[in-house]
Amino acid sequence: MASAQTSLTASDRSAPLLSPPLALALVGAALFLALLLPLDGRFPWWLLACLGAAFAAWPSVTPGRGTKDRVLQPLVVVLCVLGLLTVTRLDLKLGTRQALAMLVGLIIVIAGQRWFAQYRRLANVKYAWVIASLALFVLLRLFGQEINGARLWFSFGSFNVQPVEIIKLFMVFFMASYLAENGEAIAVLRLRSLGANIRLLGPLLLGWGVSILSLVLERDVGMAVLFLGVFIVMLYAASRRLDLVIAAATIFAAGTWFVAQHFPYIGARIAVWQNPWTDPLGSGYQAEQAFFSLSAGGLLGTGYHLGYPTLIPGAATDYVFAAVAEELGLLGGLAVLALYLALVVRGLRIAFFAEDRFTGLLATGFAATLGIQVWVIVGGVVGLLPLTGITLPFFSYGGSSLVANLLMLNLLWLFSGPSKAVEGSR
Repeated sequence: MASAQTSLTASDRSAPLLSPPLALALVGAALFLALLLPLDGRFPWWLLACLGAAFAAWPSVTPGRGTKDRVLQPLVVVLCVLGLLTVTRLDLKLGTRQALAMLVGLIIVIAGQRWFAQYRRLANVKYAWVIASLALFVLLRLFGQEINGARLWFSFGSFNVQPVEIIKLFMVFFMASYLAENGEAIAVLRLRSLGANIRLLGPLLLGWGVSILSLVLERDVGMAVLFLGVFIVMLYAASRRLDLVIAAATIFAAGTWFVAQHFPYIGARIAVWQNPWTDPLGSGYQAEQAFFSLSAGGLLGTGYHLGYPTLIPGAATDYVFAAVAEELGLLGGLAVLALYLALVVRGLRIAFFAEDRFTGLLATGFAATLGIQVWVIVGGVVGLLPLTGITLPFFSYGGSSLVANLLMLNLLWLFSGPSKAVEGSR
């Protein structure tokens, strides 16, 4: 351990404060922001200077930065800049608040990096994650602010905090810690003796079942779908049991049908998804405008600030991908999806070559969280799935989502240090 610590310290001293890819990404980001943001003083440029300094300081406070992945941070910078440009183009005030939330997230990362680097200690408090999640749900029911029919926010003056974004990280930690300890036993579990081994699956099913039930009751179906998707991915990663995955997917399909029959607002969303043209000026209006934007974008897009994505209600949140595809076109939209794919693939490589099960499962859970979020929201925008209201990471307006995603990608970057995959790809 002492020699390892010495080598990490030596690596820190010899490593540059900024890796060449990160430096290139920051320079490119500065040029794009200088060219595309308003120059008439309406946007606080001091805030952009603080963001640049925070992104540059991020690796410098990280133990063992010389051994970390050199691709993740530049990808995060590019996505953050593109998202900030998109939200600012739709609403300058929202763009300013998004930049402020980004700065808050980076400050949390920088201030807590030494503590985050000791993440393995968190494997010993697995049930604390479930208890904390349930406590937040109870507090939401008692003191939450209801917006658009959902009680998912704590209101602090002009700012709203959405704790469910942090709960998604809590549940990944719970799953990873529990499966790291019990994954091998679950791998040899026989379905015929499921009753005798319910103690193995019971905590998982209880934790996730209560979370999903609470989310359905809170009318946040998108996060419920995300949680269950991550649950299935992590369960398979820990057990390699396809039959358990099929069983979980079957239960989910049956539950979806039941919920659609007994919760009118979910049935209404499915009806709009199936045919938004039946109510063109009412419930289907938002989806129709998104389809018009996607069509107007064509292959190359209308150009930045040359389209009309503001005609879409909720363009900065639920339908931000439609705004991107209208002004950047099909190729621009695919390029954004390629950036997300690169993050997911990098995360799965880190998971595959992680030095311990807990780290590998955490990386798998975070990569799955990112990938499923993108799949659900983009699928909803283009009409492949019912729209659920989940956020597009780093693009959709929302400070809580942005901070949570920065924390998630920072942890994934920390996991990359001991990964042989990263070391071998330098």
